[in-house]
Amino acid sequence: MLQALPTHNPLLSPAARSGVSQARFEYGLDFAIIPVGSARGRRGAPEAGMETHAVTERGSTRGRSRPGARTAAGLALASLAATHAGPGITAIAPVRRRLFPRLAGLGLADHVALTFDDGPDPAATPAFLDLLAARGLRATFFLLGSMVVKAPELAADIADAGHEIAVHGWDHRYTILRSPRAVRDDLARARDVVAEASGSQPRFYRPPYGVLSAGALAAARAHGLTPVLWTCWGREWAAGATPGSVYATLMKDLTPGATVLLHDSDCTSPAGSWAAALGALPWLLEDCAERGLRVGPLAEHGLDS
Repeated sequence: MLQALPTHNPLLSPAARSGVSQARFEYGLDFAIIPVGSARGRRGAPEAGMETHAVTERGSTRGRSRPGARTAAGLALASLAATHAGPGITAIAPVRRRLFPRLAGLGLADHVALTFDDGPDPAATPAFLDLLAARGLRATFFLLGSMVVKAPELAADIADAGHEIAVHGWDHRYTILRSPRAVRDDLARARDVVAEASGSQPRFYRPPYGVLSAGALAAARAHGLTPVLWTCWGREWAAGATPGSVYATLMKDLTPGATVLLHDSDCTSPAGSWAAALGALPWLLEDCAERGLRVGPLAEHGLDS
């Protein structure tokens, strides 16, 4: 028995780990069967289920295949899985900041990039826009295509207010648990919908959960998008989060040149979680002002220099 992904992978739910460990690969299989599920609900725990991505079988299945052939096929499958999931190591913050500073959003030393994920959300995004407008500040909004189609006017409002528009994918699913083709199609559809609704051509891409795959990197490159994750976040999606806890979490890693991640929607987290981010935002902005740090979108963060 071979595993397409290690069963101890912390990104997989218990049900998903079970599904991976039970998947058997016979001689001639072209691709693995990888369990995936909807990202809606509790963040970081996709619901159990199995989705087959381009699974085909060639040759006869009669009798038993040779041990050598099974071993070779297994090594090839393991190699493909490792190659596909390898970029996911950048989801580990210390690794990302040390080895991939631009991917971590480390930019100009006198600037902090303010970014928001998961919108546009009619129940929450307008409140963030009002706060930013009152302070004369602009930010970058990573939009989900599935949210844009529900509120295209709000996507346009974000752009009209001078904010930068970026892509967060079509829906909130791990890219490492999807085939490269599915990720590519997802990103193309999201980019087109976001651009049409906002009237702005996206430049940056942030994968759901901040987990990249080889397929996601290739898709971003093909669609002219630059992947950017973050330096610090507020974890307002965690159960029981408050403005105080969000602010304290941000301060642990807020450095000059950081990219901040907050969420202007609760579409993938506990209801009302965005309110903790909104409550912490004024404190964050005041802290940056006291340090002499400018706050703005990624476009002004010097990631190209």
